[in-house]
Amino acid sequence: MDVYLNTRRDLLVVKKGFPIPPIAPPGKWRKSKKRVVKVSEEIRSALQAQGYYMRKLRDLHTDRD
Repeated sequence: MDVYLNTRRDLLVVKKGFPIPPIAPPGKWRKSKKRVVKVSEEIRSALQAQGYYMRKLRDLHTDRD
């Protein structure tokens, strides 16, 4: 899986070797250099259904409270 971040702190996960989907908001996407070892079931099912998974990173931080 390839993981991308953009300037608006959005997270995008796509299948390895696939292009960034056109539905992704425009912006400067940069590929994360970290290797992905494990992903959640939510991400895995979204990749199988759509070919990508996207969310805002700040949503993750608000869920912790």
